[in-house]
Amino acid sequence: EVKLVESGGGLVQPGGSLRLSCVVSDHAQLLSTTCLAWFRQGPGKKREGIATINMQGNSTYADSVRGRFTISRDAENTLYLQMNSLTPEDTAEYYCALDEDYLNALCSNYGRSHFQLFHYWGHGIQVTVSA
Repeated sequence: EVKLVESGGGLVQPGGSLRLSCVVSDHAQLLSTTCLAWFRQGPGKKREGIATINMQGNSTYADSVRGRFTISRDAENTLYLQMNSLTPEDTAEYYCALDEDYLNALCSNYGRSHFQLFHYWGHGIQVTVSA
């Protein structure tokens, strides 16, 4: 079974940067229709889909992070999230997720708004932005 493990979180000052990584085990099982995504959940907030990327490299972003965060993946399907210009509002537990996207619904605004459609999740990693 595919497993996802995040790393790279921690404490950063406002205006700083972090890069999160998500190692996907058994990545050879990923299909051309796989959608990979980053979600986050801040204290007292609902889980928010912030970025998606499909196997063709097409990405989508939430308005809250567009222009500051960049999602990418490498040839071995390690997923990354480069986060720049961080603010305290970015403080959250960050999760990577994936699932098959046969209907082209997951890698979209709709998919980011419906986290329950993703069945494979990492354990989450904390990002804290504070002076």
